Amino acid sequence: MDREEHAGIAGGIEVLKFADGAAVGRSLAVANGRPVTERKQLHILELRYGIIRAQALTPRESRAFIEQLLGET
Repeated sequence: MDREEHAGIAGGIEVLKFADGAAVGRSLAVANGRPVTERKQLHILELRYGIIRAQALTPRESRAFIEQLLGET
């Protein structure tokens, strides 16, 4: 696979956005998993999520990778 280190390797990312515009997020990589509401830290979480999406395999690539792994066992 031609992928670099996964941007989510330090743990999951959770961001909740509310109808009033408020948001709260959490990640082990940012603030040691404590909830964050500061705009700068929320922006960092959103950037990390974007990187994870950019690094992800397409559904077709995922299927081919899984089939390749199954063929190796």
